Amino acid sequence: MTNPLTPFVTGFALSAALIMAIGAQNLFVLRQGLRREHVGAIVLFCGCADAVLIALGVGGLGALLSLVPALTTILSLGGAGFLGWYGVKALQRMAASETLIVSDGGAITLGSALASTAAFTFLNPHVYLDTVLLMGAAGSAQPLALRPLFVAGAACASFTWFTALGYGARLLVPLFARPMAWRVLDAVVGITMLSLAVSLALTALR
Repeated sequence: MTNPLTPFVTGFALSAALIMAIGAQNLFVLRQGLRREHVGAIVLFCGCADAVLIALGVGGLGALLSLVPALTTILSLGGAGFLGWYGVKALQRMAASETLIVSDGGAITLGSALASTAAFTFLNPHVYLDTVLLMGAAGSAQPLALRPLFVAGAACASFTWFTALGYGARLLVPLFARPMAWRVLDAVVGITMLSLAVSLALTALR
């Protein structure tokens, strides 16, 4: 008989391995964590979105999406446009003469923060590849009765990571009291976003 902890640990480990790679969503969460803007809401949104997508993947959505290649193309082009726009904005911030200051005040509204989080989450085809297809395939390989434990483990890894990233970012606040640190971060964000945008666009147009 399969140990009930096995699918939970498997889901946790696989989700953690996939989610910790540097990407657009993680960089956005890090930046908001540094600025202490709507961190709780952003972390909750990211964790819940991953949990839902993983559950849908284990439930069979991955097989359905693989039958609709046009959807992947649409998501890729939409994601490329959004990431390109955000990358340009980051580079503009880097070049601006004024400096960013870490504070408890919200420079953007909660609605804007969640809208950006949703765009980083749902307009990135790699999110569906990781959560719906890869996690879905791994979860579907588990015995039917134990699949909820796999999903729970994967969701737990997601919530743990985003909580650590969002709230742990404030430990870096002394470093980001320096204007140059913000410029370096915005340069990394801008270059990463533009690189991902080009990659998505090329993938969609093949």
